[in-house]
Amino acid sequence: MPEEKGRKESKAGYQNMGIDELVEALKADVKNGLSAADIGKRVNNYGYNEVPEEKTNPYLNFAKKFWGPTAWMLEAVIVLSLILGNYPDVYVIVALLLLNAVLGFFQEQRASGAVDALKQKLRVNARTLRDGKWQMIPARELVPGDIVRIRAGDFVPADVKVLDGQLDVDQSALTGESLTVSKEKSDMLFSGSIIKSGESDALVVLTGNKTYFGKTTELVQFARPRLHSEKVISRIVTWLLVIVGVALAVAFVVSALVGIKLLTIVPLALVLLASSIPVALPAMFTITMAIGSMDLARRGVLVTRLSAAEDAATMDTLCSDKTGTITMNKLSVAGIIPMNGLGETDVLMYGALASEEANHDPIDLAFISAASDRNVLIEGFTRKSFIPFDPKTRRTGAVVERGKKTFNVVKGAVNIIADLVDADVNALNLQTSEYASKGYRTLAVAMGEDDKSLKIVGLVALYDIPRPDAKKLIGELKALGISVKMLTGDALPIAKETARQVGLSDAITTSKEFEKALETDPDKASEIAQKSDGFAEIYPHDKYSIVRSLQRQGCIVGMTGDGINDAPSLKQAEVGIAVSSATDVAKGAASVVLTGDGLGNIVDLVRVGRMIHQRTLTWIFNKVVKTFQIVVFVVVAFLLTGQFIVSVFDVVLLLFVIDFVTLSISTDNVRGSMKPDTWDLSGIVKSSLILGVLVVLESLAILFIGLGPLGLAKDSASIQTFAFAILFYFGMLTVFVVRERGHFWNSFPSKSLFSITLLDMIAVAFLLTVGIPGLKPLPIVDTLTIVGMSVFFCFAVNDFIKYFMLKPKNEKS
Repeated sequence: MPEEKGRKESKAGYQNMGIDELVEALKADVKNGLSAADIGKRVNNYGYNEVPEEKTNPYLNFAKKFWGPTAWMLEAVIVLSLILGNYPDVYVIVALLLLNAVLGFFQEQRASGAVDALKQKLRVNARTLRDGKWQMIPARELVPGDIVRIRAGDFVPADVKVLDGQLDVDQSALTGESLTVSKEKSDMLFSGSIIKSGESDALVVLTGNKTYFGKTTELVQFARPRLHSEKVISRIVTWLLVIVGVALAVAFVVSALVGIKLLTIVPLALVLLASSIPVALPAMFTITMAIGSMDLARRGVLVTRLSAAEDAATMDTLCSDKTGTITMNKLSVAGIIPMNGLGETDVLMYGALASEEANHDPIDLAFISAASDRNVLIEGFTRKSFIPFDPKTRRTGAVVERGKKTFNVVKGAVNIIADLVDADVNALNLQTSEYASKGYRTLAVAMGEDDKSLKIVGLVALYDIPRPDAKKLIGELKALGISVKMLTGDALPIAKETARQVGLSDAITTSKEFEKALETDPDKASEIAQKSDGFAEIYPHDKYSIVRSLQRQGCIVGMTGDGINDAPSLKQAEVGIAVSSATDVAKGAASVVLTGDGLGNIVDLVRVGRMIHQRTLTWIFNKVVKTFQIVVFVVVAFLLTGQFIVSVFDVVLLLFVIDFVTLSISTDNVRGSMKPDTWDLSGIVKSSLILGVLVVLESLAILFIGLGPLGLAKDSASIQTFAFAILFYFGMLTVFVVRERGHFWNSFPSKSLFSITLLDMIAVAFLLTVGIPGLKPLPIVDTLTIVGMSVFFCFAVNDFIKYFMLKPKNEKS
């Protein structure tokens, strides 16, 4: 893969080249820097030190809204209506088509600005040597061959080769490693790293999207999450068209057998096609997810891509970055081994005295924090001098005074302190073997009257402590049927120990093992990804590949993270979750941002997402039942009576008074599933068809009451109004049957759903009584007959059949 090749080139190729060889290859001048003439040529050759953005035309995006299953169905009805001369129908359906396009367009405009955030991150200034003078220039203008000066606190502006000195570098935003890394002459530094200590000249090697950081940016641009709402809409349209197609085929065959002209069936085809269009479904997805998103915002979860809230319902796998997500990204004391007759308190006291809080060094802060937590007092001591950490000496030290007594304290790597005090390093390492097996970093603390009389007072093990809520969260997610996988750049022992502490198994796979499988057998790599509880020693591209491998297995993947290194996988995952402390890059790539500390809100995200799914499912269930009812009812009535009992106008009106009114389902009180939801549309359709058959038989029974006892047989206009009323009241009341998996009385609908539905039924009853163009007035007795019989059939018959039909499924869940 191109990005993988580029990453290996930057890490391995230039890392292995000597400084002189690289200077010659890039035609650089270490003493004077590049000239103005060189800069212009190199900008033309390499481009600016930024990531080019691929922009899309908004007008083209809007035009695409008129291309797709729902749009095609509406356009087909428009064409047929024009052929038949039904111009009023054309105007109404064109309005529906425009409404559908506008809703879809504005939903897509909520796309995240991940690439913009990444480009802003690159826009820093750099101290650069040009024409023999040091000058501050925008990092955007750097080119390969430039000489830059980097020091503590700087962002590394490009991939550079260290020319001199030693540095302590924080690469956690790129690799996920929680500990700083020492760099020296001839080592590579990668764009996006942060210099913690030291100072050095460096040679710019790679810029823009050629850098390690730039490759991460490219992955964010190319990452494309799968939008399940689009797939669901397409499949629903397909099923509805199948229902219409079968009904029309039956109508054509029967008409041919009884001698009805085939041209007579064309208006029937128009009616059935119009009835099957789920024109309000995109709006249902958008409104339901928007309301759910507002609910989540109140719980500390900000949804930046609407579909993510619904995707959380189907999420069955959560990949979580370790550093800063499962852990605190903060070193803490894991254990203390006192020596030479001293206690743990003494070890912490001397270690804290050899630390400086103002430097914000993570190791220093760990000692100071541990001393404070254990009430170790160091206020009575006066520090006369302090020596900060230096990669050359790998230790810190201080001269401390208390009263009239002065002494020295030092802390640092075990082997360094052992050499300093002339101790047996093997014996010291043996005492720390248990900590080493867990991947903890162990330091030695020493004190003495002067440097020559130093003696070791103890050994201290440090580790990145898990968040307090991590274990509880993982347990709750497992109870909800979600597999949790930890992703980290740390070594395997650290990964296994962290996994043990937060309730995951030790089935941790290394980056090398996964990459090897990915190169030789992608299917095997996907299986490894699915069976593992975590991955260690991984790089940004590995996270992205792991997410895609899980998706290859059919998993719906969530990904949590906080660093630049997480951005591609956050963008690729169906549910990308950035924690509150995440970088702007990670937040821009994610579809969900947690605004509070910790990860507990992910459980809220899943539960609210499953409620959103249930609401959408209710609308779809009702839509399929209603479509089946209209299609079969109209076809059977036509074959039995030879009349079209509803018109295209009636069907379009039903879209407004049922489909759009029942969007209030988006506020309904529902119970979410205790396991990941799936879009089992075939199961939904089967259940809908069984219920649809009942509704059709019941609708025909009411129709024949209208044709017989109520005496409407001789008035075709009245029959159409009567049939419209049957379809409307069944469509509205069926909502209350399908919204509850148990009996309809087991839960009360939301106030919005109940009141809007009630008002809609009253308003339509009024219209039926007074009449409107296209609907002839009906006697109030006829309307009350339809309402009464619809209530009886829906709640006394259909609800019980639905309950026993879904009972086996409810018992399993």
